[in-house]
Amino acid sequence: MQLNLKELHKALKNDDIETFRLKFNDIHPYDQATFFVNQNHDERMTIYSFLSPEEVADLMEHIELENVEPFITEMDPRFASMVLGELPTDDAVDILNEMEKEKVASFLTIMDEEEADEIKALLHYEEKTAGSIMTTEFVAINKSLTVRETMKQLKVEAPDAETIYYLYVIDEEKHLAGVISLRDLIISDEDAIVGERMNENVVSVSVGMDQEDVAQMIMDYDFLAVPVIDFQNHLLGIITVDDILDVVDEEASEDYSKLAAVSDVHRIEDSPFAAAKKRLPWLITLLFLGLFTASLIGQFEDTLEQVAILAIFMPLIAGMAGNTGTQSLAVAVRGLATGEFANRGKLKLMVKETSTGLIIGSVCGITIMVVIYLWKGELFLGFLVGISLLATLTIATLSGAIIPLIMDKFKIDPAVASGPFITTINDLISISIYFGIATAFLSYLL
Repeated sequence: MQLNLKELHKALKNDDIETFRLKFNDIHPYDQATFFVNQNHDERMTIYSFLSPEEVADLMEHIELENVEPFITEMDPRFASMVLGELPTDDAVDILNEMEKEKVASFLTIMDEEEADEIKALLHYEEKTAGSIMTTEFVAINKSLTVRETMKQLKVEAPDAETIYYLYVIDEEKHLAGVISLRDLIISDEDAIVGERMNENVVSVSVGMDQEDVAQMIMDYDFLAVPVIDFQNHLLGIITVDDILDVVDEEASEDYSKLAAVSDVHRIEDSPFAAAKKRLPWLITLLFLGLFTASLIGQFEDTLEQVAILAIFMPLIAGMAGNTGTQSLAVAVRGLATGEFANRGKLKLMVKETSTGLIIGSVCGITIMVVIYLWKGELFLGFLVGISLLATLTIATLSGAIIPLIMDKFKIDPAVASGPFITTINDLISISIYFGIATAFLSYLL
């Protein structure tokens, strides 16, 4: 591989198109894409002149879609429109959605009319729905055809189809009637009618279904592809498992960014100002919550003045509450995302997390009580901190589970119950419990 790369660089530098094409087309498209993105602008322009639009489209499929737009716009517009036409329709739509409307209109005007019409049809669907990620490049078989006729049609259409492992069967009005696997088709008698061999119990998704729900369905059923229909059961397209992998990655990145209290995960190309703009809203909110926490501590100033040693254990109590709350939050958000909490699952989660909090709180409380006694020789102080830790961890664990459930109930994305947000809320809870108990038993500490 290293030798090929050196030869590729040499051929590119010497404008040796024959050697470059021979070596370049001999490696996997993923490796082609890796080589391509590491070249400078002038070298990429040379690569465009060496390759066909179809060959460029093949390597573009192995580049993150959000990173493809700069490469498309630097090409000659006519060449770029041909590259877009060679890409799977759903991928081309995703790339165009990253562009300004003027650029999109320009490319669609230059593009082949039939390809442009297919892309326009998908551009109309709302983002992050089944319609926006489906492809129209699939094989649809009329149920009245014989197996022999179907195989002839398949040979013609298969080269342009995204997958042929499942063939979707339609009636004369293009309603989805059933599905037949390529395996079943091959082993069937050539004179058999497809409508008699197909499976009528076909699972499909609505064109307006959220892409996350589509991903969950494909994972549940272990499908390689799923058909997309409209409200009248017309077959509009299919969604393949490779598109779902992109959805899972996108949704995971989005949820992770929310858990980190960032509006969106920013790329390395983002400027410091753009990154700060995404982080500041949550941080300003948390800043004011932090001020409220500071104000709350001020309410117990007299207690602190009389027993200053209490201040030593404030970070411990607050930190442990934040940690357990975040752990519980992760369990709740994941359960909501995967649909584990159907029916009585939510009640079961709260009972489980409360019990978990009690166990964790008891173990940590006893541990800290022993440590404080051995360290400071203060048995009652150790008991007070231990009891505070037990109560704090129990409530923090429960709050980490219950806040996402409440948000989900009100149709708010539970992932926005981010780690920093839960941590700050649990700071308030832990400080209140700790100093509340300390104040109540102040006479025993003096």
